[in-house]
Amino acid sequence: MSRAFVFPGQGAQTVGMGRDLAEAYPAAKAVFEEVDEALGEKLSALIWDGDIETLTLTANAQPALMATSIAAMRALEAEGVHVGSAAYVAGHSLGEYSALCAAGALSLADTARLLRIRGEAMQAAVPVGEGAMAALLGLDFAAVSSLVEEAAGGECLAAANDNDPGQVVISGGKAAVERAVELAKEKGAKRAVMLPVSAPFHCALMEPAAKVMADALSRVDIADPSVPVVQNVCAHGVSDAMVIRNLLLDQVTGSVRWRESVAWMVAQGVDEIVEVGAGKALIGMVRRIDRDVKTAAVGTVDGVKAFVGENA
Repeated sequence: MSRAFVFPGQGAQTVGMGRDLAEAYPAAKAVFEEVDEALGEKLSALIWDGDIETLTLTANAQPALMATSIAAMRALEAEGVHVGSAAYVAGHSLGEYSALCAAGALSLADTARLLRIRGEAMQAAVPVGEGAMAALLGLDFAAVSSLVEEAAGGECLAAANDNDPGQVVISGGKAAVERAVELAKEKGAKRAVMLPVSAPFHCALMEPAAKVMADALSRVDIADPSVPVVQNVCAHGVSDAMVIRNLLLDQVTGSVRWRESVAWMVAQGVDEIVEVGAGKALIGMVRRIDRDVKTAAVGTVDGVKAFVGENA
């Protein structure tokens, strides 16, 4: 069995996530404490007892989801399942930072601070209401790429997330995204829905955020990861810290090539993909990409115990 650990992105957040892990595992509790200290605020209180609207704000959701993922990883490690048992790690958008932290390329404190900066910069890059994102279901990446060219009309419009064979998320100027949604319906999409997001992520409109991240990343140490990280913008494993730094910058405006990333890992022999953190969105995508891959979700104490039990 060749394993990969994968880490979720924005949208997976729920109030209360990770609380049972912190109560059951001192190492998991220590993650939330260290993130609180790094940010100079009680993010853990918001995660466990706050309101979903505040938690969903990009600047909060990003470090919160990372903290929950790393807490789940520490719980696994307390049960004897280490990141080194995987051939690869990967994450969806902000989840890439969780993957890098899990593999030791970034410290936990630096990861928390970087994601706070990233969230604030992505939110500030485009005035609210000027950008949008939409999910197109039932069309493949090639069809959406063609549609994007047709609908752009001189505005920024990009295929932002290639999630699985039948789900592509587009991002850009609001009017262009709305045109693409209507065009997608004409071209046979099963569904085309505007997403409730606060900014148009992973397109050229995020260039101001990329500049902020260039400065932020220049001030942190990045080590070679203990396990290769399959990065979003290149869709293959990377082990060189300098390359990782550059690809993290490209990721702000570049597409999340999730379908290709999973397919690449499978081509390298990976036959088990374990989602570490909140929710089960990624393993849903994995099943639609390759139903022969064994999947598991580890984001709760029950999930940890079930996984460890099966792999004892």
